[in-house]
Amino acid sequence: MDKTLPDLATAVAGIQDGMTVMIGGFGGSGAPIELIHALIDRFLATGHPRDLTVVNNNAGNGHVGLAALIETGMVRKLICSFPRSADPVVFTERYLAGQIELELVPQGTLAERIRAGGAGIPAFYTPTSFGTDLAKGKPVEVFEGRSYVRERWLKADFALVKAHVGDILGNLTYRMAARNFGPLMCMAAATTIVQVSRIVAPGGIDPEAVITPGIFVQGLVEVPDPAQEEDLNRASAVYPEVTA
Repeated sequence: MDKTLPDLATAVAGIQDGMTVMIGGFGGSGAPIELIHALIDRFLATGHPRDLTVVNNNAGNGHVGLAALIETGMVRKLICSFPRSADPVVFTERYLAGQIELELVPQGTLAERIRAGGAGIPAFYTPTSFGTDLAKGKPVEVFEGRSYVRERWLKADFALVKAHVGDILGNLTYRMAARNFGPLMCMAAATTIVQVSRIVAPGGIDPEAVITPGIFVQGLVEVPDPAQEEDLNRASAVYPEVTA
């Protein structure tokens, strides 16, 4: 029942070519920077994984985290709601060059598609996007005189999530806005790997404070002082670091 992992490399070792990976975060809030960078390290050492489909709210900023993952050429397709972030140069250049696919999803629809995946609901109807290019080719039905677009669930092979405190059984709490997509992604992935600032023994978290129950978590690794995307970008950081 102890789900703790010894290091970041072990945490991402199961992600294979062509998999769908959900990555938590709303911009830099809740972004699992260390897990992402560990996945990049594995790719640089082995050439794998590649051709990933990544689900995230954004398209990355600067040259760290998700942007760095895209910059290494590991991502074949991005499913997100907001590709135009503060500094989306990496994604923008690759998209315009035809090197990465984009599936644009309204933010509320993205959250509900992920939630539906975790809840076992194959499809649902929403009025959002009706009459726009985002609804082209999708079934439409009328309910009480209003048109609704049918959207399918989103599921993933892996989810990479950042939480605040976790116990060895995988029960999680989150820090403020860093909670965002994390709980939904934990439910919607076949395998969920979480980085936490602190791992405690069973009972170390008040049961009333648990946000994600351990049943949805397969592994967690302790990262006591996690990096913040915005801090890295203000320092003009690049990952991996370029050495002379």
